[in-house]
Amino acid sequence: MSAPVQAPRGTFDVLPADARRRTLIEGAARKVLEAAGYERIETPAFESTELFARGVGEATDVVQKEMYTFDDGGGRSLTLRPEGTAPICRAYVGHGMHKLAQPVKLWYLGSYFRHEAPQAGRYRQFWQVGAEALGSDDPAVDAESIALLAELLAELGVRGLRLRLSSLGAHDTRAAYREELQAYLHAHADRLAAEVRARIELNPLRAFDSGDPGTQAVMADAPLLLDRLGDEDRAHFAAVRALLDDAGLAYEVDGTLVRGLDYYTRTVFEFTSDELGAQSGVGGGGRYDGLVEQLGGAPTPGMGWAAGVERIMLAAGDQPQALPPVDLYVAFVGAEHRRAAFRIAALARHAGLHAQLELAGRGLKGQLKHAGRLRARYVAILGDEGTALKDMETGEQRELEPDAVIAAVQRVGL
Repeated sequence: MSAPVQAPRGTFDVLPADARRRTLIEGAARKVLEAAGYERIETPAFESTELFARGVGEATDVVQKEMYTFDDGGGRSLTLRPEGTAPICRAYVGHGMHKLAQPVKLWYLGSYFRHEAPQAGRYRQFWQVGAEALGSDDPAVDAESIALLAELLAELGVRGLRLRLSSLGAHDTRAAYREELQAYLHAHADRLAAEVRARIELNPLRAFDSGDPGTQAVMADAPLLLDRLGDEDRAHFAAVRALLDDAGLAYEVDGTLVRGLDYYTRTVFEFTSDELGAQSGVGGGGRYDGLVEQLGGAPTPGMGWAAGVERIMLAAGDQPQALPPVDLYVAFVGAEHRRAAFRIAALARHAGLHAQLELAGRGLKGQLKHAGRLRARYVAILGDEGTALKDMETGEQRELEPDAVIAAVQRVGL
């Protein structure tokens, strides 16, 4: 016998028990986000590589090291989507959504791909739920977006939540700060990790995320972008904080918070969970007021977030989901009754009942045992002596005509 074929490293199979939990996450997202006016959108699993190079940033880890990029056979470079915001901004421009009432509020759920070291809750193919609001720079958009993610995570039972909040300011402020930070890092280069030194010119803000002790000691005294904000950016951040205060949402202002994608401006945030250890991020995002313009659209403010489905499930802990109810299980004794049993099961489903049919050739005792495992409410038993309907809660069993089975179950259901 040959060795079984394994799933690729960093991927996983969604088994039925996990699928039920994922369905719960999808339902919660629909409930929370659509109540706030967000509509669902889905983009292709692969996009033009240029979209991410221009939108996410050439200097980011995502573009430099983590993307799955391939030639489509016709000389065009395509990439499996590593994140959801740039594709949605592309769709916003391509479908003329600027003509709609602004802001355009969209949510999504799908699989994404990054070539990074697999670990608990982090995979090379992973699922995200996210929301984007395009077309308004009102601080209320920022606060609402953050509050909706908080509501969704609470709805799903994510434990140990903390909210980190900061502002990156406008592009010109960030550019000036970048030069200041680069000078600081060069002055302390001998104490930095080799990887951080190599990235001073490309992406100096990522030094704040380094796990290297020497780098961390240097960054403890580094200048903070939050202290360099201009008047308009300070006012915007203050307005966001005031709205979150009004909503009763606790947060920690953290000037070291940076996001791994270049398109962020002004508000950035991250929800972490104490349940996840060192890799504690559950979801986050921020404002990206220049991204649509970078992708060929008119200047358009935007705000959004994404949360990892696997991270949510891990932080929410073991929450086994019950099997869907079975209203009627159709059992039969003797192969000559299979067609009649099949007909009853099919008609029951047409009538809106959750019905299952014996499919494994069990004897009657085995069928009743299996119906019990399924927590079936009723079992119809077809045999040479006629048709019986068994109440699995009371054990009561009564004889009736085959065509009366569905109506009998429906009457009790009423």
